[in-house]
Amino acid sequence: MAAACVNNNNDALIVIVITLFLIITLPSSSMAGSNFNQQVDITWGDGRGKILNSGKILTLSLDRASGSGFQSKNEYLYGKIDMQIKLVPGNSAGTVTAYYLRSDGISWDEIDFEFLGNLSGDPYVVHTNVYTQGKGGKEQQFYLWFDPTANLHTYSILWNPAHIVFYIDGRPIREFKNLEGVGVSYPKNQPMKLYSSIWNADDWATRGGLVKTDWSQAPFTASFKNLKANGCVWSNGVSSCNLSSSNSSNNNNSWLSQQLDSNGQRKLKWVQKNYMIYNYCSDINRFPQGLPLECTLRTT
Repeated sequence: MAAACVNNNNDALIVIVITLFLIITLPSSSMAGSNFNQQVDITWGDGRGKILNSGKILTLSLDRASGSGFQSKNEYLYGKIDMQIKLVPGNSAGTVTAYYLRSDGISWDEIDFEFLGNLSGDPYVVHTNVYTQGKGGKEQQFYLWFDPTANLHTYSILWNPAHIVFYIDGRPIREFKNLEGVGVSYPKNQPMKLYSSIWNADDWATRGGLVKTDWSQAPFTASFKNLKANGCVWSNGVSSCNLSSSNSSNNNNSWLSQQLDSNGQRKLKWVQKNYMIYNYCSDINRFPQGLPLECTLRTT
């Protein structure tokens, strides 16, 4: 009996030690990915934004009086952000649900997903853009190959020193490379927070503003789940990542050097061939003096 008790105590001690080791060594960015109460603050909307189910679900709503929004508690200088979103169902014309990274100030950096609502049965438009030092104008737009209102889908932003990649359900839809070496600005100096919001934009969002919001369908509600922020947290001028390290995988930061392999490039080309509906790099009427430099290099 005494020997059995000793063995049981040793087993329990081993379990405790292993558990403590995992808690200490598992990166905080991975552990903090499932509770909105810990990850974000609802910043506007007067109660139209709600965190539910012990932090597992967040909803944002829009009515005639106001929309709503939230922002992350942390800010990041590079990161891989994943979040599941279920967009506004039915007649969502005139509404915009946004999911983006943005820095502070008048010369801000920004990486945008915006989902432009439409009439029932018509497809959502996924609008993407990249801003550097307050200058954007790098829009690409897509239709989706599924109904984004029927179920949750994962929308991801990869931002590392080499490139920015927009993903949907793990499939890349857009890549914006760091081409500073040839004179193209790239967001790399300003830490950004994650934001999401829903608001009325019926002056432009649906068919250029021709279709207005039908307020009889309000409230318009989008749902969010499983926010995962693997990022270099920026606090008091210091990054949580060792950006000078040549081996970022040691700290579960393999995304810092993540590239698109040949399979990823094939998936990217498939989306752009079949579902892209606007590309600023093809809009010669918009740029009569010549396309932006990155467009001439065929890299976006």
